[in-house]
Amino acid sequence: MQAMTKHLIHPATVPEFEEEFITGLKAIFEEKIVFNQLLGLQITSLKADRVTARIDMRHDLIGHPAYNRIHGGVISAGLDAMGGLAVMAAIGARHMDDTPEQRLQRFHKLGTIDLRVDYLRPGIGAHFELRAEVMRLGSRVASTRMEFLGADGKLLSTAAAAYIVS
Repeated sequence: MQAMTKHLIHPATVPEFEEEFITGLKAIFEEKIVFNQLLGLQITSLKADRVTARIDMRHDLIGHPAYNRIHGGVISAGLDAMGGLAVMAAIGARHMDDTPEQRLQRFHKLGTIDLRVDYLRPGIGAHFELRAEVMRLGSRVASTRMEFLGADGKLLSTAAAAYIVS
């Protein structure tokens, strides 16, 4: 990530996830969390130290009809979901000694405590990229940073959030 810094995991120690874990986490995020389907969130990269996804613009996501601008609620909800996904990945990386199935069971208590979104530019475009990373993963609370970018890579919104993990 260009603007984001890595604080949680040193690049030399970033574990690689097994295909079983990646498939399971994608199923949770893209299928079992039905609201993410409504948003059209699709994971594009799932790493222990950062996650990325994409939302394709659709008519039902318009928040300003005169400009075909994406609704701010879609941006906020997408960034919140991405922060949660980053925490899931960080938890998975923390417990690599467990089986993939055991790690996928660790997310049942995950929930948003606080979310702050800064809207920097209007969300106009054919698709959008969302990025997230965990700044700190504690035993009870995780802190994240997220970005919402246009198809041209321009930063449109940023967010910071805290999640309960226990």
